[in-house]
Amino acid sequence: MKGIILAGGYGSRLYPVTVSTSKQLLPVYDKPMIFYPLTLLMMAGIKDILIICMKRDLEAYKALLGNGLNLGIKISYEIQFKQNGVAEAFLIGENFIGNHNVALVLGDNLLFGDSLMSNLKKSKENHRGAKVFAYRVKNPEYYGVIEFDKNDKVCSLVEKPKSPKSNFAVIGLYFYDNKVIEFAKKVKPSINDELQITDINRMYLAKGELFAEKLGRGYAWLDAGTVDGLYNASTFVKSIQERQGIQIGCPEEISFRMGYLSKNEIIKNLSNSNQYSEYIRQILNEN
Repeated sequence: MKGIILAGGYGSRLYPVTVSTSKQLLPVYDKPMIFYPLTLLMMAGIKDILIICMKRDLEAYKALLGNGLNLGIKISYEIQFKQNGVAEAFLIGENFIGNHNVALVLGDNLLFGDSLMSNLKKSKENHRGAKVFAYRVKNPEYYGVIEFDKNDKVCSLVEKPKSPKSNFAVIGLYFYDNKVIEFAKKVKPSINDELQITDINRMYLAKGELFAEKLGRGYAWLDAGTVDGLYNASTFVKSIQERQGIQIGCPEEISFRMGYLSKNEIIKNLSNSNQYSEYIRQILNEN
């Protein structure tokens, strides 16, 4: 399976801080925002990753992450020339995906919870159709809303409904088989002229191949794409890290725990001593 991080768009909800930079390069507490979705793909066991970004931000992403070899993975890049919606990721990434299955994560999403790594691995390995994750929110009208029947099977999917039929939002992490490319080509632009990921999910639902997992109270999902969301995500990360003495969204740690790189390889790539690199050294020595 291959992975895509959609880090395009203009970040208009975060204006004016995104006038000169991608929102996914902004810090969520002590790390660039993109580290959090990147580590989700890495925890799933996905090592071949495409980052889709705006042309103006390409060199900044390359300076930050390079080709991924220092993390034991492969990172490539494609440009999104216009903000055309989430579903466009599969059109831009068609050649990258090839005949593989693919996972897509939005660049402003943060997910944390018990057994997260094992859940992501299972989602990658157990693959037919599409798998999405549902998370209970108090303002579902801002998201794609998923409705379940009494047996927890998906009844409907609606993008930003005025009168939501449930409080479950579809979060920005999706696992698809290779049919997603075919489905993406059939998506018609919405009222705001964007290609909606909800339309792809509806196509899988119509075939009986959409599987949704409810994430319970043991998980935290945060959308860092607004001013309040960015602040709340930073506060959450700070609280967990200070309380538990762990890092959230640390790609070097995930690389080591997944066996992508050895202890010596990671140490060799660490920058000068600071709080972040000292944490990594501590983790390596503990193991």
